[in-house]
Amino acid sequence: MHIASLILIILLMILIPLDANAHKLISHDETHTELNNALNIPDHKISWAIYENLEQNKVKYYKFTAKHGDLFYSSIVIPKIKSLFDYAPTLVLIGDGIDKSDKVPFEVSPELGIWVFPYHGKFPSKEFYEPFGQVTYWERQEVKITIPKDGTYYIAIYDDKSNGKYSLAIGTVEDFTFVEFFTLLPKSWFDTKIFLEDYLTMSIALIFLIGTPTGIVCVIINKKRKH
Repeated sequence: MHIASLILIILLMILIPLDANAHKLISHDETHTELNNALNIPDHKISWAIYENLEQNKVKYYKFTAKHGDLFYSSIVIPKIKSLFDYAPTLVLIGDGIDKSDKVPFEVSPELGIWVFPYHGKFPSKEFYEPFGQVTYWERQEVKITIPKDGTYYIAIYDDKSNGKYSLAIGTVEDFTFVEFFTLLPKSWFDTKIFLEDYLTMSIALIFLIGTPTGIVCVIINKKRKH
C-alpha cells in the first residue's frame, strides 16, 4: 500500500467516527433554477444530501421518479450559524399524482399538482449533531408521504424573506460501499467544510494529509543517504 493511501486511511479514521451515519452528497453547478433543468435525484429511497445557497425569491428545483406506493422522505436542515437563526425556506412537492393545488410564487404547469410544506415550528428549533461533518444543524420541516402514482415528481425550495443556506435530505437508506468510504466520503467531508465555511478545520486536514506523507518520504530519503 502506498504511504499516501495509508495516511489518508488514518486521517479518515481520525476525522470520521466509525459509527457516523452520512448521506451521499450530490454535487451540482447551481444551474437547477428552472423546473425543466431540475437536479436529478438518482434514487429517492437512498439517503442523499444536497448543500445549497439560496437567494431571496429564487427557487431551486429537484426531480425524481417514483412508483405508486413508494414511501418518500425529505427534510430541510439549517446549519447552526447565527445569521440563519430563523431561516426557514419552504419545500414544495410537485407532480401529476399530487391531488392538491396550493399557491406558490412561481409558475407551474396547471396539469401538475402542488403541495406546499412551510415550516410552522418555533425558533430556535430542535438541534441535532451530525458526527460525519462534525456540525450542528437546526431541524426544519420533514415530509413523509406515500407516492400516489407512478411518474416523475419535483421538489422546489424557495424563500421570499432572505438569502440563506440549507441542506436538503432525501431518502433514508444508507448505501455506502467499502470503496466509497475511501473515495466519496472524503470529498463529502471537504464539501461539508466548504459549505459551512469552516476553512480552519479543512486547512488543518489538508496540512496533515499533505505534510505527513512528505515528512515520511523525507525520513526515508535521509535514511538512504546515511546508508
